[in-house]
Amino acid sequence: MKNNVNIVGIYTRLSEEDRNKLNREDDSQSIQNQKSMLISYAVQNGWEIYNIYSDDDYKGSDRTRPAFNQLLKDAREKKFNIVLCKTQSRFTRELELVEKIIHGEFVELGIRFIGLADNADTSIPGNKKARQINGLVNEWYLEDLSDNIKSVLADHQLKGLHTGSFAPYGYKKDPDQKGHLLIDPEAAEIVREIFDKAAMGMGRTSIARSLNSRAVPNPTEYKRLQGENYKCGVGKSNSTLWRYYTISHILKNQMYIGDMVQHRYENPSYKSKHSRPVPKEQWRIKKHTHEPIISLETWEIVQRRIEENYKPVCTGSIGIFAGKVRCMYCGYQMGTHISKHIRYLRCTTRYTAGESVCKGAFIACRFLEDIILKELRKIIDTYFCENEVENRLNLQNDNQNKKIKLFREIKAYDKKISDLKEAVKNTYLDKSKGIITEQDYMELRSAFQKDIEEYEQKIIKCNSLVEELENSLKHSRTKKDVLMEYRNVKELSRSIMEHLIDYVEVGKGEGRATAKNPPPVIIHWKV
Repeated sequence: MKNNVNIVGIYTRLSEEDRNKLNREDDSQSIQNQKSMLISYAVQNGWEIYNIYSDDDYKGSDRTRPAFNQLLKDAREKKFNIVLCKTQSRFTRELELVEKIIHGEFVELGIRFIGLADNADTSIPGNKKARQINGLVNEWYLEDLSDNIKSVLADHQLKGLHTGSFAPYGYKKDPDQKGHLLIDPEAAEIVREIFDKAAMGMGRTSIARSLNSRAVPNPTEYKRLQGENYKCGVGKSNSTLWRYYTISHILKNQMYIGDMVQHRYENPSYKSKHSRPVPKEQWRIKKHTHEPIISLETWEIVQRRIEENYKPVCTGSIGIFAGKVRCMYCGYQMGTHISKHIRYLRCTTRYTAGESVCKGAFIACRFLEDIILKELRKIIDTYFCENEVENRLNLQNDNQNKKIKLFREIKAYDKKISDLKEAVKNTYLDKSKGIITEQDYMELRSAFQKDIEEYEQKIIKCNSLVEELENSLKHSRTKKDVLMEYRNVKELSRSIMEHLIDYVEVGKGEGRATAKNPPPVIIHWKV
C-alpha cells in the first residue's frame, strides 16, 4: 500500500427490506444506489478505490458471504486502509462481529471503518459507544426476525402447508398452490418399487443394490438432474448411489401415505448453521394433506417388517464400533452384518454398488477388537515404561525451569524498557532546559526508541515460548490422565472408542482373514 495515501475498500450488500431486482443476474437497484453514493463520497475525499465488494441476496448475519470474506482477506493483506459502507448493518448485523472485526481486527490493522448513513466512524473519538448501540439494535433485529420467521413457519406447518426448500423425493411443489405437493410420476414409481420390494421381504441393502445395478439416480442426483440446486449432508454431496440409509429413510417417511410431517429438525439459535433433531412427539404432523404414493396397507406391512427385522440386532445400546469404522477405499462408514452368529463389519458401498466402485473392506468384529486392544496396550506400556516416565518427568521439570527463566527475562526486559522511557523523559527535560541541543535530543531519543522496540520484540518472543511450554505441559498431563484410566484394560468398550479413538480405517486382506492374518487396519488415535 502506498505511503500517506488513503485507499478504500467499498462494501455493499442487498438488504431484505429493499430488494428490487429486475432479474437474478442483475445487481439489485439497492446495490447500484449504494455503489453510486459510496463512490461519490470516496472521490470527494480524494481517496483511491482499491475494489468494490458486493454481496447480493445475502443476510447481514451470514458469515459465508463471499465478497465479505474476500474483503477481510484483502484487509489482512493491508491492501487498503479504509472500509466504506452505507451503514454498519450492511457490513454486519452481529454485535459479536462488530466487536471482533470493526473494534478489534480493523483497529490492529490500522483500518478505518466508516458507515456513511449512520455516522459510524472509528476515527472519531467517542463514536465507539454509538457503534456498539447500533450493533446491539441490529442484534435485536436479527433475533426478532428469527422469532417472526419461526412463528410464521410453525403456523404454516400446523395448517399442513409444506415449508421446505425442496419437495420430498417422489413429489414436486405445486406451482399454482403454495405449500401444496403434487406427485412426481417418475420418482413416485421408484418409491412404490422400494415399498413393494420391502413388503415382499427384500432387505434395504438388496433394494439399494437392485437400483444401483440399473443406474437409477438416487434422490440427490435426481433433483440435480431436474435442475434443482439441491445439496445433502457432508461427505455425501457427490454420491449418485443408493445406500442402505437412503432406503431406510424412505421406508420410514410418513409423507408417502399423504401426511405432512415437518419440524423434525430445528436450529437452536438464529446464529447456528447446524440443526438438531426434534423429539418425535414434537413433530408437526397434519393428516391427508396431499395425494399418497403408497397405500396405508402397504405402509403398515413395511413398518411391521422393519420392526421385526430390528429386534434380533438391536440391543438398546450403541455398538462399540458405531460411527467409528470407515472403509479404507471409499471412506464410508462400515455397517454391521451377522452370519452364523458372528458379527462382522463390511463396506456398504461394496454391497450396494459392486466391486467396480469399491473393492470393499471386511473384518470380523472380534478381530478388530483384538487389534485395537493390542495397539492400546502398546501405547500404554510405552508411555508408562519406567525409563520413559523418568525421562518425561525430567522433561517436565526442565520445561518448568525454562518457564521460570523466561519469566525472569521478561521481567528484566520490562525493567529496561521502563528505564529507557524514563531516560527519554529526562532527555526531553534536558533539551527544554537547554542542556542539550534539539539535534542531540533527536539522536538520543531515536537510539532509546530503537532499544525499546528491540526489548519489546524479545518480550513477545519470550511470551510465545512460554505459551509453547505451557501447551506441552498441559498436553502431557492430559495424556497421562487419559491413559492412566485405561492402564489395566481387559476388553474393548464404547468408552475407549469415544475417548481414545477418532476413527479406524479397515481394508481388505489377502486370503482368508484370521487372527494371524487380519485385514489392514489404521487406527487414528486422539491421544
